[in-house]
Amino acid sequence: MSTKGIHIENLSKCYGKGDNAVHALKNVTMKVSPGEVVGLIGPSGSGKSTLLKCLGAIIEPTTGRMTLGNDVIYDDGWKVRDLRALRRDKIGFVFQAPYLIPFLDVTDNVALLPMLAGVPNTQAREKALELLKALDVQHRARAMPSQLSGGEQQRVAIARGLVNRPPVILADEPTAPLDSERAMAVIRILNNMAHKFETAIIVVTHDEKIIPTFKRIYNIRDGVTYEEEGEGRAFD
Repeated sequence: MSTKGIHIENLSKCYGKGDNAVHALKNVTMKVSPGEVVGLIGPSGSGKSTLLKCLGAIIEPTTGRMTLGNDVIYDDGWKVRDLRALRRDKIGFVFQAPYLIPFLDVTDNVALLPMLAGVPNTQAREKALELLKALDVQHRARAMPSQLSGGEQQRVAIARGLVNRPPVILADEPTAPLDSERAMAVIRILNNMAHKFETAIIVVTHDEKIIPTFKRIYNIRDGVTYEEEGEGRAFD
């Protein structure tokens, strides 16, 4: 079994104890391979947010095992000492809102993470410009976030998520604020980037426009995931 991408086994999360215990996740097993974009869907309160926070090392699961890239990061307890470094170097995040830093230009918004990881400024900016070019937004490299359209901001946010070449990207409702055309453009970009950089991408979504594009879907209900075969419909 390949340990590339992300693989979780029997992951559970329980809040509280005894009669007050709430089982938010119940023995969730999930695998996303390099180069694959998988949808995670489910109603409000089903456990999507809890699962995403566990996958992103933001909250600690109760039991189970998580493998990220080639590393076991959780096995009934964290196996990584520095969770901040793990999130910075191994996990890319793309959110519903771009959350770009308003006083930094586009290049520095993308270059900031590798700079924080110790990459020299010039090299970090070169990495940022390479991604901006791949995402066809290099012509906005010196622009400020307030000067970008919504679609351009989301492309910059995707570049920021990819800049440290993480094995996994967690995208939380990345198309929610976008119209159909821009939503499909974002999903096309995520698929292209997954293929190009061998990144495993999980997209949490309620967006009916993009759900038919996934080849595989995990549907979560009451803390339990059910794997489903998606339509894998073309973007156009």
